[in-house]
Amino acid sequence: MCVNLRQPAKADPLDLQQRMEALRVCVVIPTYHNQKTLPDVLNDILQYTSAIIVVNDGSTDQTEEILQRYAGRIDVVSYMPNRGKGYALKTGFDRAEQSGYKNVITIDSDGQHFASDIKHFVDYAADYPNAILLGQRTTEGDMPAKNTFANRFSNFWFTVQTANRLKDTQNGFRLYPLSAMNGMRPLTSRYEAELEMLVRLAWKGFRIIPVPTRIYYPPEGERVTHFRPGKDFFRISLLNTLLTLLAIVYGYPSLFFHFIINKRKKS
Repeated sequence: MCVNLRQPAKADPLDLQQRMEALRVCVVIPTYHNQKTLPDVLNDILQYTSAIIVVNDGSTDQTEEILQRYAGRIDVVSYMPNRGKGYALKTGFDRAEQSGYKNVITIDSDGQHFASDIKHFVDYAADYPNAILLGQRTTEGDMPAKNTFANRFSNFWFTVQTANRLKDTQNGFRLYPLSAMNGMRPLTSRYEAELEMLVRLAWKGFRIIPVPTRIYYPPEGERVTHFRPGKDFFRISLLNTLLTLLAIVYGYPSLFFHFIINKRKKS
């Protein structure tokens, strides 16, 4: 179930680090060939929390050397070869649960997100326990044309598959309530995994709460993307076909079931 975007809750008198510890929140950062932006991302997040898990998804650039500079300050999981963002998220979730965390904030390593917005997710987590918190970019006007198309395409299929509307299903800045998900992990391994997770979580009756977040798009020549237009778009199209078929036989009945259960709880 989705709800409307609202303004962030007022800050708790406890500082962010203490509130993250109380809620057992950590930050998971999947990374692949982002050596130019990774140090700034880590330094930015470390201003707010040291509960950081970096998943080095088979990088062959200077990523490993960069992560060694932070030894003892962050948790690092590395493997070879590159297996995709979905696999990296699964690996990060597994490490987080093994470490005793109940909630995971995912943030990309390309420098587009602002670590200071972590506070908003923590504020919302206190108000909406066990909900999926999905970053929603506050402006779309500066979004590159390719990103705008991909986001609207994803939003459309999410609505078809769940009968709910979201404005930013492609945003990787999220909070997942691991303890409530009971071991649920992405089934797909690459970029399509984040949409897959949203759809499956919606089918299971999780609330999906938009959280306003800022976004930075570097100049065209400085942007780093590992999206493969042909292969990845084909994979996403196959996934959407499968999810749409599953929505008919499983998703919609499940949504109706959770609707009836919630209605009875309120009455």
